[in-house]
Amino acid sequence: MELLTVILILLLTGIGVGFAEGLLGVGGCFIMVPVTFFLFTDMGYSPDVALMLAFGSNLLVVFPTAISGAWAHTKKGAVCWKAGIVLGICGAVGALIGSTISSQLLNEAILTPVFGIVIGLGAVGMLIRKPQKIEEDPKDKPLLLAACGLPIGIICGMIGIGGGIITVPVLAMGLKYKMHRAVGTSLSMMIFTSFAASIGYMLNGFSVPDLPPFSIGYVNLLAWACLAISSIPVAIIGARIAHRLPGKQLRYLFIAVMFYVALKVIGVFDWLGLAI
Repeated sequence: MELLTVILILLLTGIGVGFAEGLLGVGGCFIMVPVTFFLFTDMGYSPDVALMLAFGSNLLVVFPTAISGAWAHTKKGAVCWKAGIVLGICGAVGALIGSTISSQLLNEAILTPVFGIVIGLGAVGMLIRKPQKIEEDPKDKPLLLAACGLPIGIICGMIGIGGGIITVPVLAMGLKYKMHRAVGTSLSMMIFTSFAASIGYMLNGFSVPDLPPFSIGYVNLLAWACLAISSIPVAIIGARIAHRLPGKQLRYLFIAVMFYVALKVIGVFDWLGLAI
């Protein structure tokens, strides 16, 4: 595959990533990971190395797009920054742990189905639990937020996601945040978790030989730049659209995305012979 084609694919992928991040409060790694994994394997790298490169590079993309999306949601008054910072700091510690576990102990055959199962369980939880009518935001409970942030961060680091696809259900269903606040606050947390996890993949990939050009450990700067350039401005557009949708519609859209990602990653569509 020619370099120009690779760059074009990454730029187009970044547009989808930015829109998903701003609209749904997710990092978009469920879009980036399959695409970048395919590109790196097409270049001749082993599936295990390609997956680590996909995780590390994509997590660094989430960092600037999360800042962009969180800023847009802040202007709409939809970010609980105290909660986001507590979740983010604890999540960052967990993300460093998770990225180390993934890089040193696990492989593609284990990580792929785990990724899908975690997302699928979150979707089921949001679907079967009817959201309560919430008149005001819950009071900040730092210890509870910290207890949630650490394991979310570990999962994020292990399976190469920013964490929104887990954090939004936790905030909306578990901690009783309004859906728009859950989306905005999730983005503020991802600023911390995505940066910490990407640093973890950099450090754990330093000693790996024969990585692609422009790589720092398991973070490829060319892939990062192409994805970030197109995703950052689109995240602002996605955030604006999110505030024009009712919370109920936003919730069901989020659930639909989660189910699709889970089934796709686990391989259900391939088993059924469906090219979707």
